[in-house]
Amino acid sequence: MKFALQMFPTDYAIPAHELAKAAEDLGFESLFFPEHTHMPVDHTPFPGGTELPLQYSHTLDPFAVIGACAAVTSTIKLGTGICLVIQRDPIMLAKEIASVDLLSNGRFLFGIGGGWNLPEVANHGVKPSTRWKVMRERILAMKEIWGNDVAEYHGSYVDFDPIWSWPKPVQKPHPPILVGGNGPRTFERVVEFGDEWMPTRIANVEYLKQRMAELRETAAGAGRAREIPVSVFGASPKPEDLNALREAGVSRAVLSMPSVAAPEALERLKGYAATIKSL
Repeated sequence: MKFALQMFPTDYAIPAHELAKAAEDLGFESLFFPEHTHMPVDHTPFPGGTELPLQYSHTLDPFAVIGACAAVTSTIKLGTGICLVIQRDPIMLAKEIASVDLLSNGRFLFGIGGGWNLPEVANHGVKPSTRWKVMRERILAMKEIWGNDVAEYHGSYVDFDPIWSWPKPVQKPHPPILVGGNGPRTFERVVEFGDEWMPTRIANVEYLKQRMAELRETAAGAGRAREIPVSVFGASPKPEDLNALREAGVSRAVLSMPSVAAPEALERLKGYAATIKSL
């Protein structure tokens, strides 16, 4: 099992490129950054059940952050966890992703999701009720751009005639697409246009194993023979919980870092590394 980190990069936390370099030096496989383009004052209730944490309204753009991290590292993978695809133009997003994959020499991981904050979605001109359909078409359209010298796509929400767009991603056919979520139709999306499943807020390992079995059934029914990797986002850092995830067949455990200044962040990072080393 691979070990990864995620942190909201903010204007008050440890600079993301410093965290990336330290994480690479300590042997972490990857580092993910969430995104929120903005935070409406009148927002959907926070899924965590408490007052909205400060970092949600102070988050830096993930692609600018990933570019900075790529410049000071050489092996650690860098990803979005998650990218709100429905809030981004697909032609521009395809170019951003191909650019960071090129600049990082093929180290980008494309975590995606539909978002929980419905007013945030609406502020980008997307009806929240259509967000999953919009996300699907934008992903399929980007795959066309990445995979073809001349690309075009004609759907209900994305529609463009033949275009040229370079660079193309270093990773072929494109960077891995990690589909976030744990809803009733998540596995349909994973199987249709994803490469991995990235659930969060998993109650317990037994429930996770049940869902992983459902994913295998869905994949088999669609003719996908290869095992679909699972990355658990926000995994518990307790040794017994990490061992349980490994025994369940999880491919990547993503530990959460707080958005705090460098001294505290690096102390937390070293603690995680020591725990992993002890497993």
